Amino acid sequence: MPNTPEMTVGQLSARSGVAVSALHFYEAKGLIRSRRTAGNQRRFPRDTLRRIAFIRVSQRVGIPLRTIQEALAALPDGRTPTREDWERLSAVWQDELDGRIRQLERLRHGLTDCIACGCLSLDRCALANPDDVAAARGPGSRLMVAPRRECAPTCAVD
Repeated sequence: MPNTPEMTVGQLSARSGVAVSALHFYEAKGLIRSRRTAGNQRRFPRDTLRRIAFIRVSQRVGIPLRTIQEALAALPDGRTPTREDWERLSAVWQDELDGRIRQLERLRHGLTDCIACGCLSLDRCALANPDDVAAARGPGSRLMVAPRRECAPTCAVD
């Protein structure tokens, strides 16, 4: 296999540590590509390993698969990402990640406030029902996720 320009899905799975089912999913989403042999077997170019590494690292830092897909689709001729591509994309993704970190910090703060309060009351909980906005919607069960405009400062919905 070391000198072959292509790999089977099993070989790709073994080398990348990614399950065959995940590789099929990545292929269905257009993240990786293969060609079919005369016997209808998948053959992946060796540079697919680098694409998979790019996908996995991106996912590990919290980048949604859709965003990764868009980034890979923007590369000329569907080529494999280079180190320069990673530096450029990670710089762009930094703002998105910083926003998520701020959102998680607000959530953590709200959770701490909620635990400290100890009320566990849905009608006055600043985290689950800020300013009792659910009451304004009338009686009965309501979705507890408030629209953005109704959130209290500790609400994690942005």
